[in-house]
Amino acid sequence: MIQPSLLLRRALLADAIFSGLSALLLTISAGVLAFLLNLPEALLRETGLFLIAYAALVGWLGTRQAMPKALVRIVVAGNAAWAVASIALLFSGAVTPNLFGEVFVALQAIVVGIFAELQFVGLRRSADALPA
Repeated sequence: MIQPSLLLRRALLADAIFSGLSALLLTISAGVLAFLLNLPEALLRETGLFLIAYAALVGWLGTRQAMPKALVRIVVAGNAAWAVASIALLFSGAVTPNLFGEVFVALQAIVVGIFAELQFVGLRRSADALPA
């Protein structure tokens, strides 16, 4: 367990808010976004559904006085992997988004990458929790 730094706590909570808003947008508006971005509706909706659970987990984690270090590392690694996978998706040929779709995917990848970096730095600034 760790005593989270203020940076880590804020980065996790900001991630939860961004992910929660993204989850609502993607889940509720998947059809409209699919048309606007030229991305598969199922991909957008399923991403939104995943983000509902993710936002809840990260939001819960961000409110803890002591956090499991391993879980924070998983969140950081997951965010880094998400950012890389998002960019890889654009180059994979598996989807053919229009310019707006490419910008949408790239911008969310950048935001998620920033969260990964902030959480990593915040984790390094956190102190080990004292045993109870």
